[in-house]
Amino acid sequence: MVTIKINGRALSVQPGTTILAAAQQAGIPIPHLCYLKEINEIAACRMCIVEVAGTDRLVPACNTAVEEGMDIQTNSPRVRKARKTNLRLILSQHNSNCTVCVRSGNCELQRLSHDLNIHYQPYSPQVERSRVDLSVPVVREAGKCIKCMRCVQICDKVQGMHIWDVLGTGSRTTVGVGPARDLRDTDCTFCGQCVTHCPTGALTVRDETNRVLNALADPETVTVVQVAPAVRAAWAESFDLPAGQASIGKMVAALKEMGFDYVFDTNFSADLTIMEEGSEFLQRFTHRADYNWPMFTSCCPGWVRFLKSQYPGYTACLSTAKSPQQMFGAVAKSYFAERIGADPHKIFVVSIMPCSAKKMECELPTMKDACGDPDVDVVLTTREMDRLLRSDGIRPEELEDENFDSPLGTGTGAAVIFGATGGVMDAALRSAYYLVTGSNPDADAFSRVRGDQPWKEAVFTIPGAGAVRVAVVSGLANTRRLMEAVDKGEAEYDFVEVMACPGGCAGGGGQPIHEGEELASSRGSLLWELDAQAQVRFSHENPDVAELYRSYLDAPLGERSHHLLHTDHFDWQMPSQRAKAGETEK
Repeated sequence: MVTIKINGRALSVQPGTTILAAAQQAGIPIPHLCYLKEINEIAACRMCIVEVAGTDRLVPACNTAVEEGMDIQTNSPRVRKARKTNLRLILSQHNSNCTVCVRSGNCELQRLSHDLNIHYQPYSPQVERSRVDLSVPVVREAGKCIKCMRCVQICDKVQGMHIWDVLGTGSRTTVGVGPARDLRDTDCTFCGQCVTHCPTGALTVRDETNRVLNALADPETVTVVQVAPAVRAAWAESFDLPAGQASIGKMVAALKEMGFDYVFDTNFSADLTIMEEGSEFLQRFTHRADYNWPMFTSCCPGWVRFLKSQYPGYTACLSTAKSPQQMFGAVAKSYFAERIGADPHKIFVVSIMPCSAKKMECELPTMKDACGDPDVDVVLTTREMDRLLRSDGIRPEELEDENFDSPLGTGTGAAVIFGATGGVMDAALRSAYYLVTGSNPDADAFSRVRGDQPWKEAVFTIPGAGAVRVAVVSGLANTRRLMEAVDKGEAEYDFVEVMACPGGCAGGGGQPIHEGEELASSRGSLLWELDAQAQVRFSHENPDVAELYRSYLDAPLGERSHHLLHTDHFDWQMPSQRAKAGETEK
Protein backbone atom coordinates (compact mmCIF):
# COMPACT_ATOMS: atom_id res chain seq x y z
CA MET A 1 0.00 0.00 0.00
CA VAL A 2 1.04 3.61 -0.61
CA THR A 3 0.66 6.10 2.23
CA ILE A 4 -0.32 9.66 1.28
CA LYS A 5 -1.99 12.71 2.77
CA ILE A 6 -4.91 14.55 1.22
CA ASN A 7 -5.85 17.83 2.93
CA GLY A 8 -3.90 16.67 5.98
CA ARG A 9 -5.70 13.35 6.16
CA ALA A 10 -3.53 10.20 6.08
CA LEU A 11 -4.64 7.53 3.61
CA SER A 12 -3.37 4.17 2.39
CA VAL A 13 -4.20 3.19 -1.19
CA GLN A 14 -3.14 0.63 -3.77
CA PRO A 15 -0.07 1.43 -5.90
CA GLY A 16 -1.05 2.91 -9.27
CA THR A 17 -4.16 4.60 -7.88
CA THR A 18 -4.69 8.10 -9.25
CA ILE A 19 -5.02 11.06 -6.91
CA LEU A 20 -8.63 11.48 -8.07
CA ALA A 21 -9.50 7.84 -7.34
CA ALA A 22 -7.79 8.03 -3.94
CA ALA A 23 -9.77 11.14 -3.05
CA GLN A 24 -13.03 9.55 -4.22
CA GLN A 25 -12.37 6.48 -2.08
CA ALA A 26 -11.92 8.78 0.93
CA GLY A 27 -15.02 10.84 0.12
CA ILE A 28 -12.98 13.96 -0.68
CA PRO A 29 -14.48 15.81 -3.67
CA ILE A 30 -12.25 17.01 -6.50
CA PRO A 31 -14.03 18.84 -9.34
CA HIS A 32 -13.67 17.34 -12.80
CA LEU A 33 -15.30 17.88 -16.15
CA CYS A 34 -13.77 15.81 -18.93
CA TYR A 35 -12.97 12.71 -16.87
CA LEU A 36 -14.64 9.36 -17.62
CA LYS A 37 -13.16 6.41 -15.76
CA GLU A 38 -11.05 4.15 -18.02
CA ILE A 39 -12.33 6.00 -21.08
CA ASN A 40 -11.29 9.65 -20.94
CA GLU A 41 -8.42 10.31 -18.55
CA ILE A 42 -6.55 12.87 -20.63
CA ALA A 43 -6.74 15.88 -18.24
CA ALA A 44 -8.06 18.12 -21.01
CA CYS A 45 -10.18 20.41 -18.84
CA ARG A 46 -7.66 20.97 -15.99
CA MET A 47 -10.50 21.21 -13.49
CA CYS A 48 -9.11 18.44 -11.29
CA ILE A 49 -5.75 20.10 -10.68
CA VAL A 50 -4.32 19.77 -7.17
CA GLU A 51 -1.24 20.98 -5.34
CA VAL A 52 1.42 18.46 -4.34
CA ALA A 53 3.99 19.58 -1.78
CA GLY A 54 7.46 19.90 -3.31
CA THR A 55 6.11 20.11 -6.87
CA ASP A 56 6.26 23.44 -8.71
CA ARG A 57 3.35 22.79 -11.06
CA LEU A 58 -0.23 21.97 -10.20
CA VAL A 59 -0.98 18.44 -11.38
CA PRO A 60 -4.18 16.90 -12.77
CA ALA A 61 -5.63 14.43 -10.28
CA CYS A 62 -7.31 12.27 -12.93
CA ASN A 63 -4.12 10.91 -14.48
CA THR A 64 -1.44 11.44 -11.81
CA ALA A 65 -0.63 8.31 -9.84
CA VAL A 66 -0.01 8.53 -6.09
CA GLU A 67 3.52 8.18 -4.74
CA GLU A 68 4.69 7.26 -1.26
CA GLY A 69 4.59 10.25 1.08
CA MET A 70 2.67 12.57 -1.24
CA ASP A 71 1.14 15.56 0.57
CA ILE A 72 -1.79 16.79 -1.54
CA GLN A 73 -3.98 19.87 -1.19
CA THR A 74 -7.18 19.75 -3.24
CA ASN A 75 -8.47 23.24 -2.49
CA SER A 76 -5.56 25.52 -1.62
CA PRO A 77 -5.75 29.22 -2.60
CA ARG A 78 -3.45 28.50 -5.52
CA VAL A 79 -5.65 25.62 -6.70
CA ARG A 80 -8.87 27.63 -6.32
CA LYS A 81 -7.46 30.54 -8.32
CA ALA A 82 -6.17 28.29 -11.13
CA ARG A 83 -9.42 26.33 -11.35
CA LYS A 84 -11.49 29.49 -11.63
CA THR A 85 -9.18 30.86 -14.31
CA ASN A 86 -9.35 27.60 -16.28
CA LEU A 87 -13.12 27.45 -16.00
CA ARG A 88 -13.53 31.07 -17.10
CA LEU A 89 -11.34 30.35 -20.13
CA ILE A 90 -13.58 27.40 -21.01
CA LEU A 91 -16.67 29.56 -20.54
CA SER A 92 -15.20 32.23 -22.81
CA GLN A 93 -15.55 29.76 -25.71
CA HIS A 94 -18.97 28.47 -24.67
CA ASN A 95 -22.42 29.65 -25.66
CA SER A 96 -23.74 30.28 -22.17
CA ASN A 97 -27.36 31.00 -23.10
CA CYS A 98 -28.39 28.37 -20.59
CA THR A 99 -32.07 29.28 -20.33
CA VAL A 100 -32.80 27.88 -23.78
CA CYS A 101 -30.40 24.93 -23.64
CA VAL A 102 -31.90 21.45 -23.43
CA ARG A 103 -29.31 20.48 -20.83
CA SER A 104 -30.04 23.38 -18.48
CA GLY A 105 -30.28 21.97 -14.98
CA ASN A 106 -28.45 18.81 -16.02
CA CYS A 107 -25.19 20.24 -17.32
CA GLU A 108 -21.81 19.57 -15.75
CA LEU A 109 -20.38 22.88 -16.91
CA GLN A 110 -23.31 24.76 -15.41
CA ARG A 111 -23.06 22.81 -12.16
CA LEU A 112 -19.33 23.35 -11.90
CA SER A 113 -19.68 27.09 -12.54
CA HIS A 114 -22.17 27.25 -9.71
CA ASP A 115 -20.06 25.14 -7.37
CA LEU A 116 -16.91 27.20 -8.01
CA ASN A 117 -18.84 30.43 -7.43
CA ILE A 118 -18.26 31.81 -10.93
CA HIS A 119 -20.45 34.91 -11.15
CA TYR A 120 -18.60 37.14 -13.59
CA GLN A 121 -16.60 36.65 -16.74
CA PRO A 122 -13.49 38.80 -17.29
CA TYR A 123 -12.70 37.29 -20.70
CA SER A 124 -14.42 38.32 -23.92
CA PRO A 125 -16.48 35.44 -25.34
CA GLN A 126 -15.19 33.93 -28.58
CA VAL A 127 -17.76 31.29 -29.41
CA GLU A 128 -17.24 28.94 -32.33
CA ARG A 129 -19.98 29.14 -34.91
CA SER A 130 -21.29 26.35 -37.07
CA ARG A 131 -24.42 25.34 -38.94
CA VAL A 132 -26.78 23.15 -36.94
CA ASP A 133 -27.86 20.16 -39.04
CA LEU A 134 -31.34 18.92 -38.12
CA SER A 135 -31.50 16.35 -40.91
CA VAL A 136 -30.03 13.69 -38.61
CA PRO A 137 -31.04 12.55 -35.10
CA VAL A 138 -27.79 13.57 -33.40
CA VAL A 139 -27.27 17.33 -33.37
CA ARG A 140 -24.01 19.13 -32.63
CA GLU A 141 -23.79 22.78 -31.61
CA ALA A 142 -20.15 23.80 -31.89
CA GLY A 143 -20.63 26.85 -29.69
CA LYS A 144 -21.40 24.63 -26.70
CA CYS A 145 -18.47 22.24 -27.17
CA ILE A 146 -15.82 22.50 -24.45
CA LYS A 147 -13.28 20.24 -26.23
CA CYS A 148 -13.39 17.65 -23.45
CA MET A 149 -13.03 14.85 -26.06
CA ARG A 150 -15.53 12.57 -24.33
CA CYS A 151 -17.47 12.05 -27.56
CA VAL A 152 -14.26 11.10 -29.39
CA GLN A 153 -13.26 8.58 -26.74
CA ILE A 154 -16.74 7.03 -26.36
CA CYS A 155 -17.08 6.62 -30.12
CA ASP A 156 -13.57 5.17 -30.42
CA LYS A 157 -13.26 2.97 -27.35
CA VAL A 158 -16.82 1.93 -26.50
CA GLN A 159 -18.50 1.91 -29.90
CA GLY A 160 -15.49 1.53 -32.19
CA MET A 161 -16.95 3.72 -34.93
CA HIS A 162 -14.37 6.56 -34.96
CA ILE A 163 -16.90 9.10 -36.23
CA TRP A 164 -15.78 12.08 -34.12
CA ASP A 165 -12.28 13.48 -34.40
CA VAL A 166 -10.18 16.42 -33.24
CA LEU A 167 -9.77 19.03 -35.97
CA GLY A 168 -7.57 22.11 -36.19
CA THR A 169 -4.79 23.24 -33.90
CA GLY A 170 -4.22 25.80 -31.17
CA SER A 171 -7.14 28.16 -30.58
CA ARG A 172 -8.87 26.71 -33.65
CA THR A 173 -9.04 23.21 -32.17
CA THR A 174 -12.51 21.74 -32.46
CA VAL A 175 -14.36 18.45 -32.74
CA GLY A 176 -15.94 17.35 -35.97
CA VAL A 177 -16.29 14.54 -38.47
CA GLY A 178 -13.60 15.51 -40.94
CA PRO A 179 -13.00 18.27 -43.50
CA ALA A 180 -16.07 19.40 -45.45
CA ARG A 181 -18.20 16.58 -44.11
CA ASP A 182 -21.50 16.64 -42.28
CA LEU A 183 -22.59 13.96 -39.83
CA ARG A 184 -25.25 12.85 -42.32
CA ASP A 185 -22.46 11.96 -44.77
CA THR A 186 -20.79 9.58 -42.32
CA ASP A 187 -21.71 6.03 -41.39
CA CYS A 188 -22.69 7.12 -37.88
CA THR A 189 -25.11 4.63 -36.32
CA PHE A 190 -26.82 7.41 -34.32
CA CYS A 191 -26.65 5.26 -31.21
CA GLY A 192 -26.43 8.45 -29.13
CA GLN A 193 -23.76 7.27 -26.72
CA CYS A 194 -21.80 10.45 -27.47
CA VAL A 195 -24.89 12.44 -26.44
CA THR A 196 -25.38 10.72 -23.10
CA HIS A 197 -21.71 11.20 -22.24
CA CYS A 198 -21.40 14.83 -23.35
CA PRO A 199 -21.19 17.03 -20.22
CA THR A 200 -22.93 19.99 -21.91
CA GLY A 201 -25.53 20.62 -24.61
CA ALA A 202 -22.99 20.41 -27.42
CA LEU A 203 -24.41 17.06 -28.49
CA THR A 204 -28.15 16.47 -28.26
CA VAL A 205 -30.85 14.41 -29.90
CA ARG A 206 -33.05 16.30 -32.36
CA ASP A 207 -36.10 17.58 -30.52
CA GLU A 208 -39.47 16.84 -32.14
CA THR A 209 -41.82 17.67 -29.29
CA ASN A 210 -43.46 20.51 -31.23
CA ARG A 211 -44.58 18.13 -33.97
CA VAL A 212 -46.31 16.05 -31.31
CA LEU A 213 -47.91 19.08 -29.67
CA ASN A 214 -49.24 20.22 -33.06
CA ALA A 215 -50.78 16.79 -33.68
CA LEU A 216 -52.36 16.73 -30.22
CA ALA A 217 -53.92 20.15 -30.88
CA ASP A 218 -55.46 19.09 -34.21
CA PRO A 219 -59.04 17.83 -33.69
CA GLU A 220 -58.92 16.02 -37.06
CA THR A 221 -55.92 13.89 -36.06
CA VAL A 222 -56.14 10.60 -34.16
CA THR A 223 -53.07 10.52 -31.94
CA VAL A 224 -51.64 7.13 -31.05
CA VAL A 225 -48.60 6.69 -28.83
CA GLN A 226 -46.58 3.54 -28.16
CA VAL A 227 -44.11 3.16 -25.29
CA ALA A 228 -41.03 0.93 -25.61
CA PRO A 229 -40.15 -1.67 -22.93
CA ALA A 230 -37.00 0.10 -21.70
CA VAL A 231 -38.79 3.43 -21.22
CA ARG A 232 -40.74 2.10 -18.23
CA ALA A 233 -37.47 1.38 -16.45
CA ALA A 234 -36.20 4.97 -16.75
CA TRP A 235 -39.00 7.48 -17.39
CA ALA A 236 -39.46 8.43 -13.71
CA GLU A 237 -35.77 9.08 -13.02
CA SER A 238 -35.93 12.74 -13.99
CA PHE A 239 -38.95 13.20 -11.70
CA ASP A 240 -37.09 11.66 -8.75
CA LEU A 241 -40.03 9.37 -8.06
CA PRO A 242 -39.42 6.60 -5.51
CA ALA A 243 -39.71 3.05 -6.81
CA GLY A 244 -43.20 2.65 -5.37
CA GLN A 245 -44.53 5.58 -7.38
CA ALA A 246 -42.65 4.99 -10.63
CA SER A 247 -45.33 2.65 -11.93
CA ILE A 248 -46.20 1.85 -15.51
CA GLY A 249 -49.77 2.89 -14.70
CA LYS A 250 -48.68 6.42 -13.77
CA MET A 251 -46.71 6.69 -16.99
CA VAL A 252 -49.81 5.68 -18.96
CA ALA A 253 -51.97 8.11 -16.97
CA ALA A 254 -49.53 10.94 -17.65
CA LEU A 255 -49.64 10.31 -21.41
CA LYS A 256 -53.43 10.25 -21.37
CA GLU A 257 -53.41 13.47 -19.37
CA MET A 258 -51.28 14.98 -22.12
CA GLY A 259 -54.09 14.31 -24.57
CA PHE A 260 -53.21 11.22 -26.60
CA ASP A 261 -56.30 9.47 -27.95
CA TYR A 262 -54.78 6.01 -27.52
CA VAL A 263 -51.86 4.90 -25.34
CA PHE A 264 -50.47 1.54 -26.40
CA ASP A 265 -47.56 -0.68 -25.40
CA THR A 266 -44.69 -1.57 -27.74
CA ASN A 267 -44.63 -4.83 -25.77
CA PHE A 268 -47.56 -5.86 -27.99
CA SER A 269 -45.48 -5.55 -31.14
CA ALA A 270 -42.43 -7.02 -29.38
CA ASP A 271 -44.49 -10.18 -28.95
CA LEU A 272 -45.51 -9.84 -32.61
CA THR A 273 -41.84 -9.54 -33.55
CA ILE A 274 -41.07 -12.76 -31.73
CA MET A 275 -43.79 -14.58 -33.67
CA GLU A 276 -42.39 -13.39 -36.98
CA GLU A 277 -38.68 -13.54 -36.17
CA GLY A 278 -38.96 -16.85 -34.30
CA SER A 279 -40.85 -18.36 -37.23
CA GLU A 280 -38.30 -16.96 -39.64
CA PHE A 281 -35.44 -18.47 -37.66
CA LEU A 282 -37.09 -21.91 -37.68
CA GLN A 283 -37.74 -21.59 -41.40
CA ARG A 284 -34.06 -20.85 -42.01
CA PHE A 285 -32.82 -23.40 -39.47
CA THR A 286 -34.77 -26.23 -41.07
CA HIS A 287 -33.65 -25.19 -44.59
CA ARG A 288 -30.04 -24.35 -43.81
CA ALA A 289 -28.72 -24.72 -47.35
CA ASP A 290 -30.99 -21.95 -48.61
CA TYR A 291 -29.67 -19.21 -46.32
CA ASN A 292 -26.55 -17.41 -45.18
CA TRP A 293 -25.47 -17.83 -41.56
CA PRO A 294 -25.77 -16.84 -38.80
CA MET A 295 -29.16 -15.15 -38.60
CA PHE A 296 -28.94 -11.77 -36.86
CA THR A 297 -31.70 -9.95 -35.02
CA SER A 298 -32.85 -6.75 -36.73
CA CYS A 299 -34.73 -4.82 -34.04
CA CYS A 300 -31.84 -2.41 -33.27
CA PRO A 301 -31.49 0.22 -36.05
CA GLY A 302 -28.06 1.30 -34.81
CA TRP A 303 -26.82 -2.27 -35.25
CA VAL A 304 -28.43 -2.54 -38.69
CA ARG A 305 -26.62 0.62 -39.79
CA PHE A 306 -23.38 -0.76 -38.35
CA LEU A 307 -23.69 -4.04 -40.24
CA LYS A 308 -24.61 -2.41 -43.54
CA SER A 309 -21.64 -0.06 -43.40
CA GLN A 310 -18.96 -2.17 -41.72
CA TYR A 311 -19.85 -5.72 -42.82
CA PRO A 312 -22.20 -5.30 -45.81
CA GLY A 313 -21.53 -8.85 -46.98
CA TYR A 314 -23.63 -10.08 -44.04
CA THR A 315 -26.72 -7.99 -44.85
CA ALA A 316 -28.59 -11.07 -46.07
CA CYS A 317 -28.06 -12.61 -42.62
CA LEU A 318 -30.28 -10.00 -40.97
CA SER A 319 -33.76 -11.11 -40.05
CA THR A 320 -36.24 -9.49 -42.41
CA ALA A 321 -38.59 -8.85 -39.48
CA LYS A 322 -39.11 -5.17 -38.76
CA SER A 323 -38.41 -3.81 -35.32
CA PRO A 324 -41.27 -3.73 -32.79
CA GLN A 325 -41.54 0.03 -33.32
CA GLN A 326 -42.11 -0.33 -37.04
CA MET A 327 -44.38 -3.35 -36.73
CA PHE A 328 -46.56 -1.35 -34.36
CA GLY A 329 -46.82 1.57 -36.79
CA ALA A 330 -47.77 -0.72 -39.66
CA VAL A 331 -50.45 -2.47 -37.58
CA ALA A 332 -51.77 0.82 -36.19
CA LYS A 333 -52.32 2.25 -39.68
CA SER A 334 -53.93 -0.90 -41.07
CA TYR A 335 -55.56 -3.33 -38.62
CA PHE A 336 -56.26 -0.77 -35.90
CA ALA A 337 -57.44 1.89 -38.36
CA GLU A 338 -59.97 -0.57 -39.73
CA ARG A 339 -61.15 -1.56 -36.25
CA ILE A 340 -61.95 2.01 -35.24
CA GLY A 341 -63.14 3.06 -38.69
CA ALA A 342 -60.49 5.76 -39.08
CA ASP A 343 -58.70 7.04 -42.16
CA PRO A 344 -55.11 5.76 -41.70
CA HIS A 345 -53.86 9.02 -43.19
CA LYS A 346 -55.42 10.79 -40.19
CA ILE A 347 -53.68 8.57 -37.65
CA PHE A 348 -50.53 10.10 -36.16
CA VAL A 349 -48.28 7.46 -34.58
CA VAL A 350 -45.80 8.59 -31.93
CA SER A 351 -43.13 6.28 -30.54
CA ILE A 352 -41.50 6.89 -27.18
CA MET A 353 -38.17 5.13 -27.35
CA PRO A 354 -34.95 4.87 -25.30
CA CYS A 355 -33.10 5.29 -28.57
CA SER A 356 -31.94 8.08 -30.89
CA ALA A 357 -31.38 5.78 -33.89
CA LYS A 358 -35.12 5.06 -33.97
CA LYS A 359 -35.62 8.58 -35.30
CA MET A 360 -33.68 7.64 -38.41
CA GLU A 361 -35.32 4.22 -38.69
CA CYS A 362 -38.84 5.63 -39.01
CA GLU A 363 -37.65 7.86 -41.88
CA LEU A 364 -36.39 4.98 -44.02
CA PRO A 365 -38.14 4.73 -47.39
CA THR A 366 -38.91 1.08 -46.64
CA MET A 367 -41.08 1.90 -43.62
CA LYS A 368 -44.29 3.01 -45.39
CA ASP A 369 -46.13 -0.25 -45.91
CA ALA A 370 -49.50 0.32 -44.24
CA CYS A 371 -50.96 3.20 -46.25
CA GLY A 372 -48.08 4.89 -48.06
CA ASP A 373 -47.40 7.35 -45.25
CA PRO A 374 -44.58 6.69 -42.78
CA ASP A 375 -45.78 3.90 -40.49
CA VAL A 376 -44.38 5.85 -37.52
CA ASP A 377 -44.66 9.63 -37.77
CA VAL A 378 -42.48 10.82 -34.88
CA VAL A 379 -40.08 9.23 -32.42
CA LEU A 380 -39.56 10.87 -29.04
CA THR A 381 -36.84 9.81 -26.66
CA THR A 382 -37.52 9.15 -22.99
CA ARG A 383 -36.00 12.56 -22.27
CA GLU A 384 -38.35 14.28 -24.72
CA MET A 385 -41.36 12.61 -23.12
CA ASP A 386 -40.26 13.84 -19.71
CA ARG A 387 -39.83 17.38 -21.06
CA LEU A 388 -43.33 17.30 -22.53
CA LEU A 389 -44.81 16.19 -19.22
CA ARG A 390 -43.05 19.03 -17.43
CA SER A 391 -44.08 21.62 -20.01
CA ASP A 392 -47.72 20.55 -19.57
CA GLY A 393 -47.43 20.84 -15.80
CA ILE A 394 -48.23 17.15 -15.34
CA ARG A 395 -47.22 15.70 -11.97
CA PRO A 396 -47.21 11.91 -12.46
CA GLU A 397 -47.01 11.18 -8.72
CA GLU A 398 -50.46 12.75 -8.26
CA LEU A 399 -52.17 10.64 -10.94
CA GLU A 400 -54.06 7.40 -10.46
CA ASP A 401 -52.68 4.41 -12.33
CA GLU A 402 -54.31 3.64 -15.68
CA ASN A 403 -54.01 0.70 -18.05
CA PHE A 404 -52.81 0.67 -21.64
CA ASP A 405 -55.62 0.81 -24.18
CA SER A 406 -56.77 -2.21 -26.19
CA PRO A 407 -56.14 -4.03 -28.51
CA LEU A 408 -52.51 -2.99 -29.00
CA GLY A 409 -51.73 -2.61 -25.32
CA THR A 410 -51.23 -6.18 -24.17
CA GLY A 411 -47.73 -7.48 -23.61
CA THR A 412 -46.03 -10.45 -22.00
CA GLY A 413 -42.96 -10.95 -19.86
CA ALA A 414 -41.13 -12.08 -22.99
CA ALA A 415 -41.80 -8.68 -24.55
CA VAL A 416 -40.68 -6.47 -21.69
CA ILE A 417 -37.18 -7.98 -21.67
CA PHE A 418 -36.60 -6.66 -25.21
CA GLY A 419 -35.12 -3.64 -23.44
CA ALA A 420 -32.30 -5.63 -21.80
CA THR A 421 -29.35 -7.29 -23.49
CA GLY A 422 -30.21 -10.96 -24.06
CA GLY A 423 -33.93 -10.33 -23.84
CA VAL A 424 -34.73 -10.69 -27.53
CA MET A 425 -32.82 -13.96 -27.70
CA ASP A 426 -34.44 -15.31 -24.53
CA ALA A 427 -37.92 -14.41 -25.75
CA ALA A 428 -37.30 -15.81 -29.25
CA LEU A 429 -36.03 -19.14 -27.92
CA ARG A 430 -39.05 -19.51 -25.64
CA SER A 431 -41.45 -19.27 -28.57
CA ALA A 432 -39.22 -21.16 -31.02
CA TYR A 433 -39.23 -24.07 -28.59
CA TYR A 434 -43.04 -23.97 -28.54
CA LEU A 435 -43.38 -23.64 -32.30
CA VAL A 436 -41.29 -26.80 -32.75
CA THR A 437 -42.54 -28.95 -29.88
CA GLY A 438 -46.05 -27.65 -29.27
CA SER A 439 -45.30 -27.23 -25.57
CA ASN A 440 -43.75 -24.46 -23.48
CA PRO A 441 -40.26 -24.77 -22.04
CA ASP A 442 -39.48 -23.53 -18.56
CA ALA A 443 -39.64 -19.74 -18.94
CA ASP A 444 -36.16 -19.52 -17.41
CA ALA A 445 -34.64 -22.32 -19.47
CA PHE A 446 -32.52 -19.91 -21.51
CA SER A 447 -31.12 -17.82 -18.66
CA ARG A 448 -27.55 -18.28 -19.90
CA VAL A 449 -28.12 -15.45 -22.39
CA ARG A 450 -28.92 -13.04 -19.55
CA GLY A 451 -26.56 -10.87 -17.53
CA ASP A 452 -24.26 -7.92 -18.03
CA GLN A 453 -21.43 -9.74 -19.80
CA PRO A 454 -21.11 -7.91 -23.14
CA TRP A 455 -20.58 -11.06 -25.23
CA LYS A 456 -22.35 -14.25 -24.22
CA GLU A 457 -22.48 -17.63 -25.94
CA ALA A 458 -24.63 -20.71 -25.34
CA VAL A 459 -25.89 -23.88 -27.01
CA PHE A 460 -29.48 -24.98 -26.44
CA THR A 461 -31.18 -28.14 -27.64
CA ILE A 462 -34.71 -27.85 -28.99
CA PRO A 463 -36.33 -31.28 -29.34
CA GLY A 464 -37.15 -31.90 -32.96
CA ALA A 465 -34.81 -29.17 -34.21
CA GLY A 466 -31.45 -29.96 -32.64
CA ALA A 467 -28.67 -27.93 -31.06
CA VAL A 468 -28.92 -24.16 -31.57
CA ARG A 469 -25.73 -22.14 -31.15
CA VAL A 470 -26.52 -18.62 -30.02
CA ALA A 471 -24.65 -15.46 -29.08
CA VAL A 472 -25.68 -12.17 -27.49
CA VAL A 473 -23.58 -9.01 -27.75
CA SER A 474 -24.09 -5.35 -26.83
CA GLY A 475 -21.93 -2.32 -27.58
CA LEU A 476 -20.57 -1.82 -31.08
CA ALA A 477 -16.89 -2.30 -30.22
CA ASN A 478 -17.82 -5.67 -28.74
CA THR A 479 -19.94 -6.34 -31.81
CA ARG A 480 -16.97 -5.66 -34.06
CA ARG A 481 -14.94 -8.25 -32.16
CA LEU A 482 -17.73 -10.78 -32.59
CA MET A 483 -18.07 -10.02 -36.30
CA GLU A 484 -14.32 -10.40 -36.80
CA ALA A 485 -14.46 -13.78 -35.07
CA VAL A 486 -17.36 -14.87 -37.30
CA ASP A 487 -15.66 -13.51 -40.41
CA LYS A 488 -12.45 -15.40 -39.66
CA GLY A 489 -14.29 -18.63 -38.87
CA GLU A 490 -13.22 -18.49 -35.24
CA ALA A 491 -16.84 -18.48 -34.05
CA GLU A 492 -19.90 -20.19 -35.51
CA TYR A 493 -23.46 -19.39 -34.51
CA ASP A 494 -26.97 -20.04 -35.70
CA PHE A 495 -28.69 -17.06 -34.09
CA VAL A 496 -27.13 -13.81 -32.81
CA GLU A 497 -28.73 -10.94 -30.92
CA VAL A 498 -27.00 -7.58 -31.25
CA MET A 499 -27.75 -4.31 -29.44
CA ALA A 500 -25.75 -1.21 -30.39
CA CYS A 501 -25.78 0.32 -26.91
CA PRO A 502 -23.89 -1.26 -24.00
CA GLY A 503 -26.42 -3.13 -21.88
CA GLY A 504 -29.06 -2.95 -24.59
CA CYS A 505 -31.91 -0.46 -24.94
CA ALA A 506 -31.93 0.15 -21.18
CA GLY A 507 -28.71 2.11 -21.74
CA GLY A 508 -29.90 3.72 -24.98
CA GLY A 509 -28.95 7.15 -26.26
CA GLY A 510 -32.40 8.55 -25.52
CA GLN A 511 -32.54 7.62 -21.84
CA PRO A 512 -32.19 10.09 -18.93
CA ILE A 513 -28.63 11.32 -18.42
CA HIS A 514 -26.91 10.91 -15.05
CA GLU A 515 -23.36 12.20 -14.89
CA GLY A 516 -20.85 9.51 -13.96
CA GLU A 517 -23.47 6.77 -13.72
CA GLU A 518 -24.11 3.89 -16.11
CA LEU A 519 -27.62 2.63 -15.32
CA ALA A 520 -28.18 0.09 -18.10
CA SER A 521 -27.58 -2.80 -15.68
CA SER A 522 -30.00 -1.65 -12.97
CA ARG A 523 -32.66 -0.71 -15.53
CA GLY A 524 -32.22 -4.07 -17.26
CA SER A 525 -32.56 -5.87 -13.92
CA LEU A 526 -35.92 -4.15 -13.43
CA LEU A 527 -37.10 -5.45 -16.80
CA TRP A 528 -36.09 -9.01 -15.89
CA GLU A 529 -38.02 -8.60 -12.63
CA LEU A 530 -41.12 -7.49 -14.56
CA ASP A 531 -40.78 -10.60 -16.71
CA ALA A 532 -40.51 -12.84 -13.66
CA GLN A 533 -43.65 -11.24 -12.19
CA ALA A 534 -45.69 -11.41 -15.40
CA GLN A 535 -48.71 -13.69 -15.54
CA VAL A 536 -47.93 -14.52 -19.19
CA ARG A 537 -44.28 -15.04 -20.12
CA PHE A 538 -44.52 -16.36 -23.68
CA SER A 539 -45.11 -14.19 -26.76
CA HIS A 540 -47.24 -16.83 -28.46
CA GLU A 541 -49.69 -16.62 -25.53
CA ASN A 542 -50.42 -12.92 -25.99
CA PRO A 543 -54.22 -12.98 -26.58
CA ASP A 544 -54.30 -9.78 -28.65
CA VAL A 545 -51.49 -11.02 -30.90
CA ALA A 546 -53.38 -14.30 -31.36
CA GLU A 547 -56.51 -12.33 -32.29
CA LEU A 548 -54.53 -10.22 -34.75
CA TYR A 549 -53.41 -13.36 -36.56
CA ARG A 550 -56.85 -14.96 -36.38
CA SER A 551 -58.77 -12.02 -37.76
CA TYR A 552 -56.27 -10.15 -39.92
CA LEU A 553 -52.79 -11.56 -40.55
CA ASP A 554 -53.70 -15.25 -40.83
CA ALA A 555 -50.28 -16.66 -39.82
CA PRO A 556 -46.65 -15.70 -39.20
CA LEU A 557 -44.73 -15.29 -42.46
CA GLY A 558 -48.03 -15.18 -44.35
CA GLU A 559 -48.67 -12.87 -47.31
CA ARG A 560 -50.12 -9.98 -45.30
CA SER A 561 -47.65 -10.48 -42.47
CA HIS A 562 -44.79 -10.34 -44.94
CA HIS A 563 -46.09 -7.14 -46.52
CA LEU A 564 -46.68 -5.28 -43.24
CA LEU A 565 -44.15 -6.75 -40.85
CA HIS A 566 -41.05 -7.52 -42.91
CA THR A 567 -38.59 -5.40 -44.86
CA ASP A 568 -35.80 -5.66 -47.40
CA HIS A 569 -32.54 -4.36 -45.93
CA PHE A 570 -31.07 -4.02 -49.42
CA ASP A 571 -33.62 -1.38 -50.42
CA TRP A 572 -31.71 1.51 -48.83
CA GLN A 573 -28.05 2.42 -48.61
CA MET A 574 -25.63 3.86 -46.08
CA PRO A 575 -23.67 7.02 -47.05
CA SER A 576 -20.49 5.04 -47.78
CA GLN A 577 -22.47 2.70 -50.04
CA ARG A 578 -24.01 5.64 -51.91
CA ALA A 579 -20.58 7.22 -52.31
CA LYS A 580 -19.12 3.98 -53.61
CA ALA A 581 -22.01 3.57 -56.05
CA GLY A 582 -21.42 7.11 -57.29
CA GLU A 583 -17.73 6.43 -57.86
CA THR A 584 -18.60 3.26 -59.78
CA GLU A 585 -20.96 5.19 -62.05
CA LYS A 586 -18.25 7.74 -62.78
